[in-house]
Amino acid sequence: MNYFELFGLKPDYTVDLASVSKTYRELQMQFHPDKFATASQSDKLAAMQKASQINDAFQTLKSPLRRAEYLLSLAGVDLQHEQQTLRDPAFLMQQMEWREQLEEIAQSRDPDSEISAFAKQLACHQDTLQQQLVTTLAAQSYQDAALLVRKLKFMFKLQQELELLEESLLE
Repeated sequence: MNYFELFGLKPDYTVDLASVSKTYRELQMQFHPDKFATASQSDKLAAMQKASQINDAFQTLKSPLRRAEYLLSLAGVDLQHEQQTLRDPAFLMQQMEWREQLEEIAQSRDPDSEISAFAKQLACHQDTLQQQLVTTLAAQSYQDAALLVRKLKFMFKLQQELELLEESLLE
């Protein structure tokens, strides 16, 4: 049973996160290992495995990036262990510009406003990529979707680096 089936969803990039959270809590209550404290060893083990599967499914479904990678894996495209380089010159140039911008924030006279502006810029670009991802996945254009996921991986990593920079500047 795949994660979408486990949560009673159709395999789709767009999910209702409130519904996913609600289903997660219901499944956890149903299969929590404490409910099987007096059960046989095999039933305890099965409950523990099911609870673990539910946790993995929840972590995957609630994360846009992990959800996209999972959808691609269901379609036979595994991005988890690939080392393929992104071959989009325009995006590679944009990456270099963003990296420079990130470096300049630390030296800025007003890093708070720079961080805020950069975060908005990244969020806007992420939203655009995610909207494109919805369309390409719906069209079952999996190689194009894989390219978008690779770009999103970079975007999410850059966003994390921005958050780390912000924390370091607050210290």
